[in-house]
Amino acid sequence: MPSALPQGETPPLDGTLPDVALQNISTIPFSFYLHVPYCKSRCGYCDFNTYIAKELDHHEQSDWLDAARREILLAKRIVGDISPVESVFVGGGTPTLLPANELVAALDCIRNNFEVSSTMEVTTEANPDSVSLESLSRLREAGFNRISFGVQSFRASVLQVLDRTHDQDNVFRAIDWAKSAGFSNLSIDLIYGAPGETIEDVEYSIQKFLDLDIQHISAYALIVEDGTQLSRKVKSGLIAAPDDDLMADKYDLIDEMLHQAGFTWYEISNWSKPTFESQHNLHYWKNHNWWGVGPGAHSHINGVRWWNVKLPGDWVKKLAANQSPAYAREHLSEAQIQTEHIMLNLRLASGLQLGSVQESVIQDLVSDQLVEVNDERVSLTRKGRLLADYVVRILTT
Repeated sequence: MPSALPQGETPPLDGTLPDVALQNISTIPFSFYLHVPYCKSRCGYCDFNTYIAKELDHHEQSDWLDAARREILLAKRIVGDISPVESVFVGGGTPTLLPANELVAALDCIRNNFEVSSTMEVTTEANPDSVSLESLSRLREAGFNRISFGVQSFRASVLQVLDRTHDQDNVFRAIDWAKSAGFSNLSIDLIYGAPGETIEDVEYSIQKFLDLDIQHISAYALIVEDGTQLSRKVKSGLIAAPDDDLMADKYDLIDEMLHQAGFTWYEISNWSKPTFESQHNLHYWKNHNWWGVGPGAHSHINGVRWWNVKLPGDWVKKLAANQSPAYAREHLSEAQIQTEHIMLNLRLASGLQLGSVQESVIQDLVSDQLVEVNDERVSLTRKGRLLADYVVRILTT
């Protein structure tokens, strides 16, 4: 089962935020995240809040749209005239297991109740097996303008280790359909570091990505999360744990191949062609405001962070009873805000303002070739990206 939610203070049943969270709210960029927690099967490495059909009451998936609309209306009541919505990201799970018209209806609910930016980025995640030319065309004509396909690897042997079930041929077919439907901003997710994966496997996957001629890639190092099927296999000795040195070599290879092909890293695990950075993810890393709709979804408004109940049925019931689905929340202290500012901004190629951290510490990190300073900003070197957690600890202690 997915991991437990963190603890925090109990929020009010109506979801009301403290006055301090609503100050200057119209001046800070605002986004929506919509969580669709349904999957056809569970991947062995996955620790997200997702559910397959046999874990749910038969009606729970069909209740998603009505509950999502209710939470969007709740957001409107609480935040009022917030700044125009800059991005909407539909994630999961596998959002495209829902009919395209339901995703469109959720987007329309946001548009009908909030002012939206004329350049609003609207993304949905998708499994290559869960789309068609017709569904993609419907999404595009309704205003979705970005798709992120979960590919993970182009090697069948690696997909087998990860318990991925999609047909590799469908990746190429889905990309072609998306282009035919009018999408010109496409991304794929890769995972590197699976047990048994070789450097050559990673090189093959990156080359296949480049052959697709799309604009963005997220490449994440495999993390063996407690409680997952993968974790149980590693603990039992059925498969080997990922090798840190080999993971670093794979990251270097990915970064070099993408750099040579004209892609630029803008966040540790993300590369894009010029102007195709994920605006929604940049809002997260810059700690802007967002509302997370859906079971287990997290939200952040001006230093107040909260997270919804985890189970889809509980989320639906709370909203049907005109209650906030928030499970718990926390108020970030100034010290926590500063630590997160350093941690999040350091992940970005744009880095930190030099004045945000002690200059003597920076000089030591420069000497160790972990960071570099340009135009009064501190950013990670490629070596520093591999040791980002260490660098953050140095800068925040």
